[in-house]
Amino acid sequence: MADGTPNNQTSVYKDRSFIGMLVTQFLGAFNDNVFKQIMLFVCIDLAAGRREDNLQGVATIVFAIPFILLSGYCGYLSDKISKRTIVVTSKVLEIAVMILGGMAFLSGNIMVMLSVLFFMGAQSALFGPAKYGILPELFPDRELPRVNGAILMTTFLSIILGFAIAGEIKEALNGELWKASYFCVAIAVIGTLTSLLIRKTPIASPDMKFHISSLAVNKETARLIWNDRRLFWTLIATSVFWTTGGVVYPNATNDLGIQQFGWGEAATGRLAACTGIGIAIGCMVAGYLSRDKFDARLVRGGALGMFLGLVLLAIPSSDSNSIAIGVPGAIAALIWLGFCAGLFTVPLQVFLQAATPSLHKGRIIGAMNLANWIGMGLAGVYYQVWNNLFAAQKFHVPHNAMYGAAALLILPLVIFYRPKSINLEEIHNIPEL
Repeated sequence: MADGTPNNQTSVYKDRSFIGMLVTQFLGAFNDNVFKQIMLFVCIDLAAGRREDNLQGVATIVFAIPFILLSGYCGYLSDKISKRTIVVTSKVLEIAVMILGGMAFLSGNIMVMLSVLFFMGAQSALFGPAKYGILPELFPDRELPRVNGAILMTTFLSIILGFAIAGEIKEALNGELWKASYFCVAIAVIGTLTSLLIRKTPIASPDMKFHISSLAVNKETARLIWNDRRLFWTLIATSVFWTTGGVVYPNATNDLGIQQFGWGEAATGRLAACTGIGIAIGCMVAGYLSRDKFDARLVRGGALGMFLGLVLLAIPSSDSNSIAIGVPGAIAALIWLGFCAGLFTVPLQVFLQAATPSLHKGRIIGAMNLANWIGMGLAGVYYQVWNNLFAAQKFHVPHNAMYGAAALLILPLVIFYRPKSINLEEIHNIPEL
């Protein structure tokens, strides 16, 4: 049995490190998204019906900035220090951030809330590279598709459930949102305890020197990514995926539920949660079908499916308070969108982990996080630009048109991204996808 790897006869689903990692990352992402979604609801409230004053895009940018600033350095730390140590430390910091979140809601000041959102992003930026980089240290390559399928499924579920629960909290505690911190702090404490279940793994590069380039992507890692076009285009594809996701969830879906359908926050949260059903199925199906290979058919099919789902959601109706496919159609389309997202992202995550040399895993994952969160930051800008354009009185564009804007982002992947399937055992021997 290798360091950090479970015995071959032990089912990964019975491995306490797997259970600890699964629960820890689920609770962390859930907490982030409860606070973030409440913040976005506050932004909609402050706009008071004036579409051009909706600051959801600004909040998305604020949350993304620390990821952009810190992902490279956090990737360096995850190779320099034990990834388990970083996971546990980040969870302790999460407790402090959630306490600050309660104080921010108590203040009622939007700038204070945005500041806490920034610190929340910084804590999550520390967690990200260690979260994904530790998986190949804990489990053999043949288990990575199943492990990533479960991890990504629960990650996306935590995001969607966070949206849904946030709506319920917002309606129940409106005027006393600071009380939500009791719940969030408790979740952070539980997540800290479950992180202790993760077994120790060896430090990847204990003697690695710090260079100023480590604050972004250091020269050695950048050279590795550039020379391996498989890694380069995989990073681009994941970045575009998260840019699209940043426009759709929760911004476009919040607008669809609250502004177009005229629903409350709780019902809108449940609408967003429909996607979680599709994500759960899509991630598990992708993990099962991938098995011991990178299955490019899932990636290509997932991209096309997401594009078609977004187009359906964007078709307008003669009724300004509805869309062409109606509420039942919107629910079905959001489930479909989640399913295709799961098919698309699981194989790419497995590929990045399997194709990366062991000494670079933390830094490559840090580079992936940096690329993804640059995409998320751009999603905030993209949303604000299109929202302001749609708000212009001369256009009279319905809110669901934002799904069409998101479809334009994913379209280049549908047309141009053509990776090839590879067995994971052969992945280091294939020069290019």
